[in-house]
Amino acid sequence: MEEDVRVAVFSMGGMKAPVPDGKVFRKFGYTHISLLPKVQSLELIAQFCPISLCNVVSKVISKCIANQLKQVLPSFISSTQSAFVDDRMITDNVLLAYKVHHVIKKKKVGQYGFFSLKLDMEKAYDRVEWGYLKNVMLTMGFPDKLVSLIMDFITTVSYSVLINGKRCGYFSPSRGLRQGDPLSPYLFILCTEGLIALINLAVARGEWNGIRIGRNGPMVSHLLFADDSIVCSSLD
Repeated sequence: MEEDVRVAVFSMGGMKAPVPDGKVFRKFGYTHISLLPKVQSLELIAQFCPISLCNVVSKVISKCIANQLKQVLPSFISSTQSAFVDDRMITDNVLLAYKVHHVIKKKKVGQYGFFSLKLDMEKAYDRVEWGYLKNVMLTMGFPDKLVSLIMDFITTVSYSVLINGKRCGYFSPSRGLRQGDPLSPYLFILCTEGLIALINLAVARGEWNGIRIGRNGPMVSHLLFADDSIVCSSLD
């Protein structure tokens, strides 16, 4: 039964009617945005955290895609990304980050030095460009049908902001992933592979050195925890 439902849902076109009443598949993407306060004394809009309230049908479809996607992610996601990948623990990168900090702290004055930067991607989900995400998936070798399905799903979203519990019209975004969508974390870490590839290329060219953890330990140039990252290098 579960397989029948999955096949039936995924076979629908983006603008096809799933039932005789003529309601289109696109309406499953209607999403309400609820603003949750981050602090007690609110003064700025930035002090609210927007959460996407997806409907049940949308979440079922998203979860089905996510369950399929996460099975292959370990083959595509770099080992330096520890979030949302099966059989990886975020504590592994935490331990490596601690080791990097220890090496920098114990570094004696010499001909070269070390540095590390902790970077936080502000509004990371909201700033994902759909065209970039599509190109990443195609470059990685994802099947065209799967890429088309994912892109149809994330680009047919409409938002309505809830103010005092009431909807304030709908608008359609031109980029971004929904907070609270089961599929969004997996798509986001696919996007971070572009940054990882650029850093790895710089290391291969000798433009970025990284920091070696111990005499026979690994060379660490970057660590990622979803939208948080640490980059480090030695300086001549």
